[in-house]
Formats: sequence, structure tokens, C-alpha cells
Amino acid sequence: MLALGLVLNTLGIGLFCWLIFALAVYALPFFVALSVGMSAFRDGAGVFGALLIGIVSGALTLAAGQLALAVSRSLTLRVAIATVFALPAAIAGYHLVFALSQIGAPSLAWREAFACAGAACIAGTAWARLTLPARTRPSESAGVVENAHRPVLTAATHER
Repeated sequence: MLALGLVLNTLGIGLFCWLIFALAVYALPFFVALSVGMSAFRDGAGVFGALLIGIVSGALTLAAGQLALAVSRSLTLRVAIATVFALPAAIAGYHLVFALSQIGAPSLAWREAFACAGAACIAGTAWARLTLPARTRPSESAGVVENAHRPVLTAATHER
């Protein structure tokens, strides 16, 4: 029974860490959605209205960031946009790793070290997911493929 508990705890922590790295890009839209939703609720929009306004603002933040990254040709602007998205991921990663490190590290210095390393890893993951473009050919979407690979002539075609 103890072995089963250790295996399930390991799988649970692994799944939780995978989830954090997969959702690191969405830290800024979530922060914006939460802030705008709470502000709308405080101003009298009600629960449903605040929820709707928060979801829309978070979705618009994500869409605007992705659109700005896709349209911009300037490397400096792309790095600045990715950094704006990576900073909230770093803050969330720091607090998450600091909380998880309390399970196994009794020293405050080690918890801080683990938290800083985790923040750097999670921010790096969010930054890399935003800045690394998909590998596509430049004019493939227009239906024209430049420098297309030509099939190698086989022995049968040479004999004709």
C-alpha cells in the first residue's frame, strides 16, 4: 500500500508539473482576465457579467499577443512581447515551486534556490513557446512552393 501511494504521488506531481509547463503561456491572459473580472464585479457588473467580461478580456489579451507576434517582423518587438508574456509565468512558477519545495526541503535557502530555478525554467518555457515559429515554407500557404524537391529519376525513366 505504501508503494502504491508513492507511485501515485509521483505520477500526480509529474502530471501537475506537466500541466504547469503546458499552461505557462496563459499566465498573462489569466491575470488580465482575473483582474478585469474582479474590477467589473467590484463596480457592480454582477457575478455573471464579471465572469463574462473577464473571459472576454483574457481571450482578447491572448489573441492580441498571438496576432502581434505573428504580424511583427521586428525581432526587438517580438522579444518584448514574449517577455511580457513570460514575466507573469515566471512569477507564477516561482510561487508554485516555492510551495512545492516545502514538501521536501526544510531549509529556506534551498526553497528559494529551487523557486528561482523553477521560475527561470517556467518563464523560459513560456518564452520559447511564444518565440519559436512553426516550421513552414514561406509561400506554401499561397499554393506556390519555391524550390520544391523534385523526384529522383528511377532506372525505369532513364531507360525510355
